[in-house]
Formats: sequence, C-alpha cells, structure tokens
Amino acid sequence: MKAIILVGGLGARLRPLTLTVPKPLVDFANKPFILHQIEALKAIGISEVILAINYQAGVMLNFLKNIEENVGLKISCSQETEPLGTAGPLALARERLVGRAKEPFFVLNSDIICEFPLKDMIAFHKHHGGEASIMVAEVEDPSKYGVVIMDEKTGKVEKFIEKPQKFMGVKINTGIYLFNPSVLDRIQLKPTSMEKEVFPKIVDDKKLYAMVISGFWMNIGQPKNYISGLSLYLDFLRHTCSSKLASSGNFIGNVLIDKSARIGEGCSIGPDVAIGPNCVIESNVDLSHCTLMKGVHIGGRAKVCNSIIGWNSTIGNSAQVYGLTIIGEGANVNDGVELKGATIFPHSVVKASIRNS
Repeated sequence: MKAIILVGGLGARLRPLTLTVPKPLVDFANKPFILHQIEALKAIGISEVILAINYQAGVMLNFLKNIEENVGLKISCSQETEPLGTAGPLALARERLVGRAKEPFFVLNSDIICEFPLKDMIAFHKHHGGEASIMVAEVEDPSKYGVVIMDEKTGKVEKFIEKPQKFMGVKINTGIYLFNPSVLDRIQLKPTSMEKEVFPKIVDDKKLYAMVISGFWMNIGQPKNYISGLSLYLDFLRHTCSSKLASSGNFIGNVLIDKSARIGEGCSIGPDVAIGPNCVIESNVDLSHCTLMKGVHIGGRAKVCNSIIGWNSTIGNSAQVYGLTIIGEGANVNDGVELKGATIFPHSVVKASIRNS
C-alpha cells in the first residue's frame, strides 16, 4: 500500500515559525510534524509515502534526502506548480498512487497528531466494501471543520457539510482517509476541494463510510491547538511508552527532553514541556506547557509558560514569556523582558516588554 501526505500551503497560522521552515517540518514533541505521520505509516507496512508539496519545495527535498535513509521507507515528492486545493494533488500524483495491484491508499493532512489507528482503518475499509473511508472525531466546536452526519451502526455517511455554523455534538473530519483508486476518477487535475466537491459526490453514491477515531486527535496547525496537542501527545506517551519521558525531582508531570539538552540546578520543569536537542537551560528556570526547539538558550531565573520558542532562540535572564507567545527562529529576548501573547519574528532582538491581550 501507498500513502500521500498533503503538505499544504504557507502555514500562516503558525507564523512566525513557518517564515523560515515549512509547516510540516516544524518540530512537535522533538520531531517534525510530518515525521510522526511517516513513522506511523512505516509501522503498518506502507511501501511508499508521497509528499504533495507547493511551498519551500527545496527545503522539503533536502529533508527527504536525510529522512528516507533513516526511516527506511521510500519517500518522494509530487510538486504543484500552482495550488491545487485539497483534492487536486491526488490527481497530480495519480500514476504514483495507483500501482499494479491497484490497492487502496491513505491520504493524510500534514498538521494532525493522533494515535494513528491505521491498521483498524484498513480492517474497517475492507469490511464495509465502499469506495472511501474517512476517520472522524467528536469536538466541542465543529464550525472549523467538515461535519459528518453518519449512520452510527454501519458508519455510512449520509451528509458531509464543510464548516457549518449550527451543528453541535456531531463528528468532524480528521483529515485521515483511505481511498480505493476509483476515487481518483472523480478528481480532475485542477484546483479542487475534497470537502466541498469530492466527498458530497461519493456520499450521493452511498459509498463513503466513517470510522470514529480511537484515542486522542488534534489539528496542531495553530498555536493554541499545538500546545493542547502537546499535552495530549505526552499523556499518550505516558500510557504507552513512559520510558521516553523524563523522570527526576526537577520534572513535574509529563516532560520530553532530548538527551543532549543541559539543565541547570533549581529548575522547575513541567507539566507538558518538550525540550529539543542542544538546548541550554540555566539555573532556577521555570518551564510549563511549552516547547523549546533545537538550540534554545534560556537564561537564569527566566519563566516560559504556554508558549513556543523557535530554533536557536535566546531568552534572557529573568525574562518572562507567557500567554501564547510564539518566538521565531534565532530571535533574542533581552534580560528582564516580559512577553505576553507576543509574536516575535525570526532573528529579532526584543529589548522591551510586550503585553498583548
């Protein structure tokens, strides 16, 4: 079987991180978004992963050179010359997706994190005998997603509504699909919406089925959800592979720390913290509900909470960073500066406090 990951566009909701790195390569729990998905696909025996790309293609191609060898899985790119929406990239990659065996193939959005119950989805797809399967989840506010109205017993989808305003307590599209090759016959090589154009037609033919996802799920393509998703993911690790998490007197709750990071004395770290490679954390630092990406330096007595600190950035002594602050790559926050709800661009020098509501 094969899979295609829809890498997507500019990643505007995750700026300033995506000003220097494509969204799929932004770190989440110490590895790029897309690597979580590639490893999950590898684990179930997928033979080839195709990345549908259109933004910062050169960076993505360099990433592929490194990751293909390390993962031991064939990975290739299908590059758009113009944005093709959420369905058009499948038409562009048609020849690669449909092999001689004409097996079903997976389609994943690149900005989701979950337990990836892909084996269960294969069994579900074979059982119902339809043309397409989608994974669905329950959320409090479905207005930002595609809503699925389904038969709870069979999973047959009765209606698919993109971003409704008055549907509560229903199931939403998680961005994980399993398609028969015949779905490609419904998609032309032009900008096309999977949610607005393709799914409704499959529903009309009574060939679309939905499987409720097991475990957690989160779209981590925006800062608030990124931080919430980190909490869910670290809790998942706690229950499935606790040895990956740190454990000592300095850590509170779930903390993921790269072995190359250096941590000073008297720190309070956790809960829900990810500390990347080569980070340096001086003494008496307070970290909670945050991510420090590779090469971050945190000065003594600083506090970081509910924030994302980009690669190789520096937080000065006694600085305070909180309130959903996002700091881009290589930024420098001076000693004593307070940042609340701030967006700091890459390679900036922050000399004064910023308090956004």
